[in-house]
Amino acid sequence: MAESQRDVTVPCGACKYMKKKCPSECIFAPYFGREQGTASFAAVHKVFGASNVSKLLSNVSTNRRHEAAATISYEAQARLSDPVYGCVSTILALQQQVAAMQAEVSIMQTELINRRFAGANALQTTHQEQHQTLQQPNFNVQPAYSNNSYAATNNFMNMNNFNPGFDLTMETAPSSHGLEPFQNSWFSHFEEDH
Repeated sequence: MAESQRDVTVPCGACKYMKKKCPSECIFAPYFGREQGTASFAAVHKVFGASNVSKLLSNVSTNRRHEAAATISYEAQARLSDPVYGCVSTILALQQQVAAMQAEVSIMQTELINRRFAGANALQTTHQEQHQTLQQPNFNVQPAYSNNSYAATNNFMNMNNFNPGFDLTMETAPSSHGLEPFQNSWFSHFEEDH
């Protein structure tokens, strides 16, 4: 009962704006408070009219009325600030921002893919160069005993002179000589002394 007396004595923002008594079952009271509700309801009243908003809120389920009142209030404010487009101008501006951000993301993804491919190609080229270097050995062997400049420049080991039919993996016939341990006389004397 104290709550209904308070509602009667202190009107909600909507009833205060319309300069009427605020009944206990006022449909505007929960959504247009005393302090900022008056300015908000003024915009709603100017754009939609109090009876239209009352009917609209009555047709919405109770758990969704707060969202409906906030949306109506926002649309009324937008219509007053932009009489031609209202909230549509805000929606269009946000859609343009989304499209610009999506284009920027697409550009960044393309750049990222290009950089990954460039890095992979550079790595593959480096591996190929290293592999080719390992496959083509450079045998520039010069005898240490040569003082002759002609010998120094022309006595390099040439791999083309080797027989290509030579196979290191060929099995050799077993030797008829058995492997006998190396006998070093000095070493055997050394072991006997110690």
